[in-house]
Amino acid sequence: MIKLLENILFGAKPLILGLFALITIYCAYYAFQLRMDAGFEKQLPTGHEYIETFQEYRDRLFGSNRVVIVLAQRDGTIWNEDFFKTYKEVTDELFYLPGVDRRTVTSLWTPNTRYLEITEEGINADDVIPGTVTVNNMTPEALERIENNVVRGNFLGRLVAEDSTAAMVVAELLEIDPQTQERLDYFDLADQLEDKIRGQYEDENYTVHIIGFAKLIGDIADGAQTVIIFFIVAFILTAISVHLYAQSWSLTFLALFCSLTSLIWQFGVLHILGFGLDPLAILVPFLVFAIGVSHGVQQINLITKEVTSGANGEEAARASFRLLFIPGSMALITDLVGFGTLILIPIGMIQELAITASIGVALKIITNLVMLPILASYLTFDERFVDRANRARDFRIRVMTHVGRLAEPRVAVVILFASVILFAVAFWQSLGRHVGDLHAGAPELREDARYNQDSRFVVDKFALGLNLLTVINETPSEACINHDVMNYLARFSWYMSNREGVAAVISLPTAAKASSAGWNEGNLKYQTLPRNKFALVQAVGPVPTSSGLLDVDCTTLPLQIFTDDSKATTIENVIAGVKTWREANPRDDVNIRLASGNVGVMAATNEEIETSELPMMLYVYATIILLVYLTYRDWRATICCCVPLTLATFLGYWFMEELEIGLKVATLPVMVLAVGLGVDYAFYIYNRLQFHLSEGLDITDSFKQSMFETGMAVVFTAITLAVGVSTWTFSPLKFQADMGLLLTFMFLTNMIMAITVLPAIAVVLDMVFPRRTPIKAPSGILAH
Repeated sequence: MIKLLENILFGAKPLILGLFALITIYCAYYAFQLRMDAGFEKQLPTGHEYIETFQEYRDRLFGSNRVVIVLAQRDGTIWNEDFFKTYKEVTDELFYLPGVDRRTVTSLWTPNTRYLEITEEGINADDVIPGTVTVNNMTPEALERIENNVVRGNFLGRLVAEDSTAAMVVAELLEIDPQTQERLDYFDLADQLEDKIRGQYEDENYTVHIIGFAKLIGDIADGAQTVIIFFIVAFILTAISVHLYAQSWSLTFLALFCSLTSLIWQFGVLHILGFGLDPLAILVPFLVFAIGVSHGVQQINLITKEVTSGANGEEAARASFRLLFIPGSMALITDLVGFGTLILIPIGMIQELAITASIGVALKIITNLVMLPILASYLTFDERFVDRANRARDFRIRVMTHVGRLAEPRVAVVILFASVILFAVAFWQSLGRHVGDLHAGAPELREDARYNQDSRFVVDKFALGLNLLTVINETPSEACINHDVMNYLARFSWYMSNREGVAAVISLPTAAKASSAGWNEGNLKYQTLPRNKFALVQAVGPVPTSSGLLDVDCTTLPLQIFTDDSKATTIENVIAGVKTWREANPRDDVNIRLASGNVGVMAATNEEIETSELPMMLYVYATIILLVYLTYRDWRATICCCVPLTLATFLGYWFMEELEIGLKVATLPVMVLAVGLGVDYAFYIYNRLQFHLSEGLDITDSFKQSMFETGMAVVFTAITLAVGVSTWTFSPLKFQADMGLLLTFMFLTNMIMAITVLPAIAVVLDMVFPRRTPIKAPSGILAH
């Protein structure tokens, strides 16, 4: 079957290459139109319990997609005329930015910021900045009154810094821009936040601090543009390395050209399908490029071997296609399934990532396994190349002679024993890894990034920051004047406020207690929930529905829980606290639902990734097992290919735990890619191993011969790719640096497992379970 396909393809070379050229030109036209694309909705795990709650209440409760702007006085406090004039301008500027839900804009200047004052007549409610005060009549008396109102309204630590050196403006963002009726352009909004607010109002007197999803994704996009620089550096290093290996610039160019061609096809297809590149997934196409280089080196290795054996370019290219099409296809199909399983995670961004990666890997089958050998058939090789290749080959054989000794029985037993111990340790250590972020601030950025500096400033100056978990309490009608229900929620608020990781809890019962004391001359003895229904009505009355603590019918009484940070451990602990309370204190008339707020979204994402990871990995391994068994019809092959891969995976998890790299959207595809590349190495080695076994060699000699033929290509590919991606560790984006470290580790680890543990298992299995029948090479459609 493969021979027939070979004759068809090589018999129509001009026609096929012409078709490839047309496809490349067509895709290149669309590839240059591809743009980065981000959206808050893409972060949401559809179908998750928390997200269903969030979607149901998103028009009534806010806090999931906010932008927070803090104007800070460099010297002194904010109680001066010039600060309030600038603060008003910042508020107005944010009000008119695209995508801002103007109902939610909140600052000391907005009419939804009101305070309650205890007077002889009872409680008086008024705007913090009275309507009679404007920027044109900001007198010292007016400033003093505003300061008193801020203190009365308990806005210190909320809208005003606890030390009165800064003031905050907060607004919620809409996914659809009401002005354009199109999806909000987060990159444009981030640029406007930088230009129209920070650029305009930060000077020698004031600093501006901006946090929120829109600003974060904009900063990530700005940093992601540097990926081109690192790709160029990695490309140059790869080109030099491939040339040192191939001893031919034409073969080097061929391998890189075919991988770049598939990248152009990939970008073009993505744009045609209506996709963009998410900043958090921008490295994925370049990871797929690395896969292409890996397979290209295997092709170069076999072409060089054939040429040094006396074959011409046509014969060498045909041999490369014939011998590597099956193992290469198997490896790429496994990669394809690995990335494809990511689509099972119901998070829009991860599903787009899965589509992006799957398209790229699928195209590799054409560009690297078909286009490359066809193009190579046009190359000619002179005697000087043969001499250089022979010298390089002799050197590689000397190196691989030492590696081949790992398949000697005594050494194999030792390696296997050490591998078992290492696997046990790696498995135990991997249990400590976390799903989600492990550092405060935005872990996608460096600690000294401006966004993280702004985040720390807000946390230090304000009691309530960006990290909000809203727990929805569904109650009977008029529950806000039912003492039994209100007392239940008060105890719930107290329980959560004492939970580790919780900065503050705001709820209707806590507000009603303060109001009750106000109606009783501020006497702290009355800071409790009145049992009398009419007194409770009086206590609840001053709390407006705009506070988000109740609705008109009092059927929804949320708890607003502000957390210290958004670390995975903090979120997990707070969510566990809510669930513990819900299970230990059930009520038929109160339905406690998780969750809204940005912390609720993060919790849903973390839980979805954690839930989906194991089934996804099982699907990948099931595919590998099926492909290996169908190809080699030998249970030994399945064990030899999968066990080293499993060990490498758990070593990767251990590595993540030690470097405090959480399993999340950015790192999950790296682990899937690692599985795919690990299989690539195993397939290429075992493919030649089985061939030599079928020729009558024993397992030790078969492995040694396999290493002479393909082992050095595996080692070289791993080292080359590791050197290339290691440059990412210098990226201004922390998540790119983490991916670079993790990929470097996984490239090398999978290679080491393939050349040590794989032969050790094969040798020991043959010792324990001797083969009773001669080995046969695959036949039929799998023949190669």
